[in-house]
Parts: sequence; structure tokens; C-alpha cells
Amino acid sequence: MASSSGALPLTRRARPGPWPPAPPPQPQAQPLSWAKRTGFQARVSGESTSTASAPNSGQAPLPRPAEAPADLESGPPARPNSAVPPPPAAATTNAKPHPPPNQRQPQPPPAPPPRARRRDSDGGRPNGQPSAAPLPQLQEEGEEEDAPQRAAHVKYELRDTPGILPVAVFGFQHYISMLGSIILVPLVMVPAMGGSADDTAAVVSTVLLVSGITTLLHTLFGTRLPLVQGPSFVYLAPALAIINSPEFFGLNDNNFKHIMKHLQGAIIIGGLFQVLLGYTGLMSLLLRLINPVVVSPTVAAVGLSFFSYGFTKVGSCIEMGVLQFLVVIIFALYLRKIKLFGYRVFLIYAVPLGLGITWAIAFVLTASGVYSFKGCDANIPASNNVSAFCRTHVLRMKSCRVDTSHALRASPWFRFPYPLQWGTPVFNWKMGLVMCLVSVIASVDSVGSYHASSLFVATRPPTAGIVSRGIGVEGVSTVLAGLWGTGVGSATITENVHTIAVTKMGSRKAVGFGAIVLIVLSIVGKVGAFIASIPDVMVAALLCFMWAMLCALGLSNLRYGATGSSRNCIVVGLALFLSLSIPSYFQQYGLHPNANSSVPTYFQPYNVASHGPIHTGFGGVNYVLNTLLSLNMVIAFLVAVVLDNTVPGGRHERGLYVWSEAEEATRESSFMEDYELPFKIGRAFKWAKCMGL
Repeated sequence: MASSSGALPLTRRARPGPWPPAPPPQPQAQPLSWAKRTGFQARVSGESTSTASAPNSGQAPLPRPAEAPADLESGPPARPNSAVPPPPAAATTNAKPHPPPNQRQPQPPPAPPPRARRRDSDGGRPNGQPSAAPLPQLQEEGEEEDAPQRAAHVKYELRDTPGILPVAVFGFQHYISMLGSIILVPLVMVPAMGGSADDTAAVVSTVLLVSGITTLLHTLFGTRLPLVQGPSFVYLAPALAIINSPEFFGLNDNNFKHIMKHLQGAIIIGGLFQVLLGYTGLMSLLLRLINPVVVSPTVAAVGLSFFSYGFTKVGSCIEMGVLQFLVVIIFALYLRKIKLFGYRVFLIYAVPLGLGITWAIAFVLTASGVYSFKGCDANIPASNNVSAFCRTHVLRMKSCRVDTSHALRASPWFRFPYPLQWGTPVFNWKMGLVMCLVSVIASVDSVGSYHASSLFVATRPPTAGIVSRGIGVEGVSTVLAGLWGTGVGSATITENVHTIAVTKMGSRKAVGFGAIVLIVLSIVGKVGAFIASIPDVMVAALLCFMWAMLCALGLSNLRYGATGSSRNCIVVGLALFLSLSIPSYFQQYGLHPNANSSVPTYFQPYNVASHGPIHTGFGGVNYVLNTLLSLNMVIAFLVAVVLDNTVPGGRHERGLYVWSEAEEATRESSFMEDYELPFKIGRAFKWAKCMGL
């Protein structure tokens, strides 16, 4: 009785308190650790998940506040309690005794749930099925490393129909944000082939037409993801190597059409090889070797391979080139969070806005006479000009002035690009072999875009068969590019993922609408002529930014694996270093520093076929090996794919891509609506795994 009477004062309350009642005090209980009070969960910790939430702390958990949709650019969400808790040492030294039981203390928010880990088994996003394994979600900008993961937020997902007006607005916005990737490739290639401004305008119109057609093909019969197809930077370096082949030296008349016909033949051969790779199911086998550690250095090497062209060309008119470069950087980085009418205008339209502002400044300087030839004759070739001042000044003014191109004045209003417009393609087996291997590199680039974009807009990633189907359609698109004569192959533009993340638009209907707009614009000859009249120095400055972003997008694939792993760091570091060092050896082998060459200095790295170190008894073998081993992306791919698939490493460490299993995915109606071929075409090809379903 004495013990029971002594316990009564502990349970009796002076007045009714809030509900639920506070637990009885425990004088001997140790103060909570800093980790338990803050909800901190270390990756290497002795505390289990159950203890991290502190169920025995005597505190009733508060409901977790609703989180706003994840925003890639807005940074981390605001914390419910902005007060920073003291460190563990301060918490133990400044511990205070427990208050009386009738005083209610504020309760901290409960510990966040443990971070979702990637499982080795296949699965998709949370879609209502308990058996599906969660996939790794893209970590948003500003999100803390140990914060709980959230699904990437887009305004319109894959099958959404926003309405006629939003479809038109978002479709136009989507393509404008990718303008540089679509139009800049022909502005580099055609002058390298000796083409005129009219030829450049015609190739730009052809690129717009083929890009529109191939994008429609991919959204209908490829992976059906909202991915824009167009001239890929992957094909630019090998195309420049073919353009600077020894057999084209000394051409005087019709050299543009002559070189273009050889390029068309090589592109068609590479496209047919990619069709074989996709529709035979070989791509499904190759997927076992393609992982983030392989994709990252390969795509990054594509951007790094043009460092000899970038600022070398900008230096021809240094003030306008640097101004163009800085304006784009200011818009894309410093002003990226500023919204106008609810949109991040400066981030989305950084390239076209920067181009328009710099072009307007150059126009004012040209019209006001600041940029003048100062009595020098611009029609005299530099080699025939006696005055040393005029030789350098005329070249500089041709880069700075905006009236040097007469394409806009001479082009017709309407011009329909048609197949074989440059003549019958010329098929050369050695050039075709180069393009076959390059088509494999383009497929590796596309695989990374497929996986990343599916995490944004689809319910689950595609199956291996759907990936093969997409690669097959890209092969068909490359064949069409060869028939029409764009100069490069067609592939998924790498900037697609960045554009979806920025514009928050993932509807394939909007992408299809934009593709139709491209087809219409290709018929208007003045559009291609207007693009062709962009000064070369501005093109080079924009390409510096585009290639740098391409390199960054490639390296961003490492987020799927253990970024701190020494294995991954060494593999990626070796692949990137050797991709710069080995091609440099091939490009500089046999060159004499003081030798006069008709090839500009920024195109000399692509002239390796005439002086490479490999000399066998077969000229064609010499051409293929010297050309391929001088391409940065080829070396990066070979080094990365060998090391990543031979050096031991866990699935978690390597960050292997998780593709959906066909048998499990086809039971989901949402998955079928995302990837099933239209018009019930897939039912006729159920026997073919390469068709995806």
C-alpha cells in the first residue's frame, strides 16, 4: 500500500491537460542524442531505422507538413523549424532537467523516412503495386544528400493533353530552348566543305525538315518518349574527318556537292547498321555493357573534342565573341531563377536571347561605321592582298560585320527540300565503317537520354526491347538524313533531358506539334537563309556554351552510381584523360609546325587520315584506324566499356541502369499506354522482342 500510495502523486494531474496526455516523467532517462532529436540518419550508423524515429522518447509525432512539388531550380524546400539544433557535444553539456509533467513542451517534427535505396531487382516508380521496386529518382538542384527522395515534377507528363493553346505554346518553347542544338551543326559543316551562304541556307532548311520528320517517327514508332531528334554532335567530328580526307584535297569546282555525296553514302551505311543493331535485338545485348560509368565519359568526350575549334574561332572577332559568350552565361546561370509571367525566361531562352542581343549590337556597330573595311577591298582574296594590314583587317571585319552574308537577300521565299537534292550518294566502304562505329556511340548517348527522360515523364523506364525499338527508329532516321543530305546522322539530342527539366513539359503531343512547325518552317526559304546569315564568331561562341553543357550533361549520369567510389573515379578519369591524350598523339603525328597547310588550324585535328601513325599494307585499313583512334569519343567509349565491365564492382556502386521487365510491365495499363505502338501495330509484332511489347 505504501508503494502504491507513493505512486499516486506521480499520476495525478492538477488540471486537465491537452490530449494525448503526456507520459509520466522518467528522472533517470538519458537526454536524447542529437541525431535522434534532429532525425539525422547517417549512412554508416549503429542506429537502426526504428530507433531513428525515437518511438520511446515520450513525444507524440506531429503530422508531416505537405511538401510543395519539387522544382529543379528553386532549391531545397523550407524546413518546418528553421532553428538549427546544437551539435551533439553542446546538447549533452547544456542538457536541462525535464519540466514538470503538467507543462507541455513543443515537439520537434518526426524524423524523415529513410532514403530509398536502389534495389538490384527490376522495378519502376511507385505506381500502386506493392511488388514494384522503387527506382532511383533524379536529385533536384539544391536537394540535400540525405533528404528523402521525391519524384521529379513536370507540369505535363507523357500522355497529358494540355489543350490546343498550351500545346502550341509549350511545343514552340521546347524547340526554341533547343535551337542551338538543331541549327548550329550545318553552320560549321557547310563552310568546311567549301559551300556558299546559299548552300548553308539550303542545308539548314533540310535539317529542319528531317528533324521534324524523324521526331514524329520517334514519338510514334520509337520509344514514344518526348525526345527531339536532330543533327547530333556525335556525328560532327567524324563528318569533319571525312571532309578533310586526302582524296578531297585540291578540289576547285563543286567541292561542296562532291563531298556531300560521299558524306551521304557514309551516313546511309551507318544508319543501316544502326537499323540492324536495333531491330535484330542486338541492342538488348549491348545494354548489358552500357551503364552510367560508360555513358558519362563517352558523352562528355563528345563536347570536349571540339576545344580546338571553339575559342580559336571566337578569337577572329574577340569582342563580339566574348560578349556573346558572357551574355548566354549570365542568362543561363545568374538570371536563371528570375521569372517573367510565371516562366524562367532567361534560363529557357538563354541561347536565342543571347544571340538576338549580340546580333543587334553587331548590327548597330556595322551600320554606324565602327566596323568598316577602312579602304580595303573585301573582294580580294587574302592571299592576293599586298597590304599586311588589309589582309588581317578584312578577315576580322568579315567575322564582326553582320552584312557579309547575302543569303537572306538571294534566297527564295519557298523552297522544298527533297531527297537526293545534291546528287546520287557515293558509297565508300572505309568511310562507311567509320560511321558504323560512330552510330554505336550515338546509340550509347541515346540510351542515357532514354533512361533519364523516362524518370521525368513516364510511369516506368522502358524495357530493353523498347530501347532496341528506339535505336532501330534512330537508324531509319539516319538513313533519311543521308538521303536528304543533312551532312550528319540523326539521333536523340542530348539536351532533351535538360530541356524537359527546365521547361517542365513532357507531353509528346507538344513535341509532335513542334515537329510539325519545323516541317512548315523548312519550306519557307527565308527562315533557313536568316539562320545561315548568323556571323561565324557568334556561332562559335554559342557552340562553346553548347559543348560545355553537353560535357556537363554527360557527367551528370554519374549521379546514379556511387560518386565517391574510387573505382568509378579512376575509370571515368582514365577514360577522359586518354580520350584527350591518345587522339592528340594521332593528330600531331607527322605534322611539321612550320608547314603550310590549306586546312585551317581549327580543322587540322580532323586531317589525321593523311598522316596518322598506323601504316599497314592496306590504305583503307590505315584510313579507318587512324580516323577512329583520333576521335575522342571513340577512345572514351572503348576505355570505359572495357574497364567498367572487367573491374569488380557491385551493382549499387556502378549504378546500373534499371530497365523494366517485359512480362511484369505489360500487366500495367499505364505502362502500355506510355510505350505501346499506335494503331495496334504492336499486336502484329508480339513475337519480336525488339519491338518492345
